[in-house]
Amino acid sequence: MQPTSEQLARLAEADPRLGAAMAPVPEFPDFSRTARRFSGFHYLCRSIIYQQLAGAAAKTIYGRVHALTPGRNFPTPAELLALPEEELRGAGLSRNKMLALTDLARRVESRSLRLRGAWRLSDDEIIERLTEVRGIGVWTAQMFLLFKLGRLDVMPATDLGVREGLRRLDELDERPTPKAVLERSEVWKPLRSVASWVLWRLTDMPAP
Repeated sequence: MQPTSEQLARLAEADPRLGAAMAPVPEFPDFSRTARRFSGFHYLCRSIIYQQLAGAAAKTIYGRVHALTPGRNFPTPAELLALPEEELRGAGLSRNKMLALTDLARRVESRSLRLRGAWRLSDDEIIERLTEVRGIGVWTAQMFLLFKLGRLDVMPATDLGVREGLRRLDELDERPTPKAVLERSEVWKPLRSVASWVLWRLTDMPAP
């Protein structure tokens, strides 16, 4: 889902400072389209693997886990549950990540967690259900909302990039606290995902 030009104009009008920052930033992508190559299960597994790891190391481990079953597709929940612990650990997964992946697979396989119908649920309902899974916190659930489901009003206030982007946007001496980010983001509703995108892009630019 992408915001309309009218919605973007209202966002820029509501916060002229953000509006000025939006001008040089690439158009907000339709993440729900680009994420179609991943199932919900695959996306969350990838998120768990990538947590707290440098990009190159995470990519290597992800590739090894991907290759644990035959074919081009990522292991299904049933296939992942059938893999011996030694193989999962041998792919480079820490014990905590392995337990998180198997907990997710078990919930999806038993249908206690239904990801295919997640688009019908509210943001809060999705966050509540996903954070019941081992290894999935609020931030990971918010990334699922934004990058997998393409929700337009997600504000990951604890995200370091968002906090740094807001520091630059508002020319602050220090990064704002998550609470301050949430308070500041009220004016960006219902397009806080777009604002987050702009803040992330600001961190790609040379620091002032």
